[in-house]
Amino acid sequence: MKTIGLLGGMSWESTALYYRLINERTRALLGGLHSAPIAMVSVDFAPLERLQVAGDWVGIGRQLSANAREVQAAGADVLLLCTNTMHKVADEIAAAVDIPMLHLADTTAQAIRANGHARPALLGTRFTMEEAFYRERLSSAGLSALIPDQSARDEVHRVIYEELCQGQVRAESRNAYQRVVADLANEGADCVIAGCTEITLLLSPDDCPLPLYDTAALHAQAAVSWALQ
Repeated sequence: MKTIGLLGGMSWESTALYYRLINERTRALLGGLHSAPIAMVSVDFAPLERLQVAGDWVGIGRQLSANAREVQAAGADVLLLCTNTMHKVADEIAAAVDIPMLHLADTTAQAIRANGHARPALLGTRFTMEEAFYRERLSSAGLSALIPDQSARDEVHRVIYEELCQGQVRAESRNAYQRVVADLANEGADCVIAGCTEITLLLSPDDCPLPLYDTAALHAQAAVSWALQ
């Protein structure tokens, strides 16, 4: 099995899910005491979050590209960026290393298309929902993403940064997310993309009125498949 490289810490709550999901999938496929060879660099999210607020994506791309090279130097054969939002600088990161990078939006889009869905409701940070870098990637795969209205986007974003990234899971926030999904379903959404890797800490398939696509789980599954091919 080849070594899976993880660039995480944004936030560490979801990076911990990646580690568990990759190893659970590996054990399910190989059995026994098998676990996945993983090389990981986990960054301090606080300085990067300040760069997000300042709009300094050049600085973010520069920092994460350097971190990606550390992952490669640690022996990784493939790179996963364990966050949806930071895929805004995915092209810069991919260009900084000599190993392939599995794009999170691509693995998600493949799963959605395989199940015959086409109009996903996209929930994530404000950057992921409002900017083009993620929705255009989905569009290139033939998907038409729907996003919440402004007030709902503000609440979805707030819950991610003020609660989920800090390990807080609140029933009232789950209810708020369910209302957002119900509104998008009324607009024609046929599924939901948990477009922030922390969202499934709050919203499970049983809690969601539409089929829910867990981007972290799909990314982790794709990584194991790649490492075992």
